[in-house]
Amino acid sequence: MPAQNFDLTDHPSPNCGPRRAGARPDMVVLHYTAMATAEAALARLCDPVAEVSAHYLICEKGRVWRMVDEAARAWHAGAGQWGDVCDVNSRSIGIELANYGDHPFPEPQMAALEGLLAGIFVRWNIAPERVIGHSDMAPARKFDPGTRFDWRRLALGELSVWPQSGTGAGDFWADLARFGYAWPQDVENAKDAQAQLLAAFRLRFRPWARGPLADQDRAIAHDLANRFPVDQGPASA
Repeated sequence: MPAQNFDLTDHPSPNCGPRRAGARPDMVVLHYTAMATAEAALARLCDPVAEVSAHYLICEKGRVWRMVDEAARAWHAGAGQWGDVCDVNSRSIGIELANYGDHPFPEPQMAALEGLLAGIFVRWNIAPERVIGHSDMAPARKFDPGTRFDWRRLALGELSVWPQSGTGAGDFWADLARFGYAWPQDVENAKDAQAQLLAAFRLRFRPWARGPLADQDRAIAHDLANRFPVDQGPASA
């Protein structure tokens, strides 16, 4: 894993609290800020009126701000689910990346993220498959870290996962659930829910793909589900 070489500054946010029911972090959620500057995002994440926060913010030049202690519950995930986990805030560490979502993430920023993740993995014994995007746990409602984020790079550093090529396929929707994607609870129409899940899945693994469900989607989902079935057990202290 990458060495933890980055500039870390403490900038406490009041927007946090204890993790509920004795939970401990066993996953990481990645976000983009969608704000003009990292400093503007930092101000919002530390504004008590905004009622949002994250554990860390990384600017384009690789500077890292720590806003919430890892042992505490930051307010970054909101409504959503991954596997059986519905209170994602209590089970995760949130990392914000200064980016609008429509341009590449600079090398210094990615290097700092890799170093930060490496330390988090050691401190909390987090598995690579437990690093997800906000869009993974909140399909359609959220799109970060977006189409330009390099998930494959993280996977090559054993800091996330990436599908292997293959032709085998099972039930696509069942495989998505086995990997971690949850059926949207606020969508009544099944076709709309399926469209949201497919879009979220492609956003991360096939951002260039368009059109109806394809064999490659099925093969990728089947591979991920077989190699990285979601851990649905409780994570408590």
